[in-house]
Amino acid sequence: MNLTISGHHLEVTPALRSYVTTKLERILRHFDQVVDVKVLLTVENQKEKDRRQRAECTLRVKGSDLFVESMNADLYAAIDELMDRLDRMVVRYKDKVQDHQAGVRRATLQAAGAAA
Repeated sequence: MNLTISGHHLEVTPALRSYVTTKLERILRHFDQVVDVKVLLTVENQKEKDRRQRAECTLRVKGSDLFVESMNADLYAAIDELMDRLDRMVVRYKDKVQDHQAGVRRATLQAAGAAA
């Protein structure tokens, strides 16, 4: 897995980097077929100070890309919200990709093999 953490109008400190990597471990615990992760942390110059910190993540998995973004007044809160959304999205993707009929097919093949 390739991990890229970058900042826009922001220096990515070792504390931010370690915080993002520890939060990403939760995602990888649910789904281990991640190819590439790109995290972009941004401080925007808006008049709205409460939605100024922005975190976005592009997660490349086998077959598709998952994109999530979050905005908040605090960058750490934005990262938390981002990882919560990404976690839900990864779990939905995993359920969608999983073969739910594998047990039925296996039983059918065993029954056909026993009859032959």
